[in-house]
Amino acid sequence: MNPIRLAGLIAATHTPFHADGALNLAMVEAQAAHLLRNDIRSVFISGSTGESHSLTLQERRELTQRWSEVAQNTPLKVMVHVGSNSLDDAKTLAVQAARLGAAAIAALAPSYFKPRTLGVLVDWCALIAAAAPETPFFFYDIPSVTGVRFPMREFLVQAADRIPTLAGIKYTNYDLVDFQFCLRVNEGAFDIAWGGDDALLPALALGAQAAIGTSYNFAAPLFHRLIKSFQNGDLETARKEQFRALQLFQLLDDHGLLGATKAIMKLLGVDVGPARLPLVNPSPEQLGSLHGRLEQLGFFDWIAEGNVVPATS
Repeated sequence: MNPIRLAGLIAATHTPFHADGALNLAMVEAQAAHLLRNDIRSVFISGSTGESHSLTLQERRELTQRWSEVAQNTPLKVMVHVGSNSLDDAKTLAVQAARLGAAAIAALAPSYFKPRTLGVLVDWCALIAAAAPETPFFFYDIPSVTGVRFPMREFLVQAADRIPTLAGIKYTNYDLVDFQFCLRVNEGAFDIAWGGDDALLPALALGAQAAIGTSYNFAAPLFHRLIKSFQNGDLETARKEQFRALQLFQLLDDHGLLGATKAIMKLLGVDVGPARLPLVNPSPEQLGSLHGRLEQLGFFDWIAEGNVVPATS
């Protein structure tokens, strides 16, 4: 297995659609170029931000193929979310990701028929990981969406003996106590990538080295400054940047989070299209309100000020 150690900001990318909802693979190149301009060197595709559960298996395969092609001969590393309520689909996606040289794969828990015990969840993950035996595997913990809640420190202990490729967890979970334990399992052997953009600073204070999130698509400069300030011991500036992020997320929530983030991408010149039902998109009136409130908040200044070199990459 090719080892991987995550560091810095990893963008959980949107899946681009045409206005009619059809997959728009031609936009992936523009997404990649935009991220590279903003000092993002790793992407997490086909996750929650990527609306994976609203994509067909074929669409997910096409999306992985396209990101793999675009990332060639660039600094971008591609992590592929392969999780699904269908184990066979997840294994199929894992095989493809490995064949295309993905930096890692990840899978969330099945959320319709849920695993009733931690052991069953580990069994499920082990079968997916075994389909890509040379590719690092991450469990994607997002209990607010899946409804599957187990202590992740216990998952790591059990899975370490069952999944030879286990590299860590995409930790989209605000349990900071469990997070600290996860960071210390097997003397820090695993990457625990923080998944809550609106609470990055607390995670950094506890030892987070990497973060995977939606807002790194459109607000990376803000978060680069946050990390740099924290590492330089400038907590006042780090807190200021974190509060800006919190204000931004509250504004986006008011307009339908994922549809609003896709609207922001269009404002920045990267038209990733609408979100698919059952998610909603801002109406024309709401788009006007969103733009106005972003300007009022200072968002466009925030992402333009102080082009810092990221602290880690």
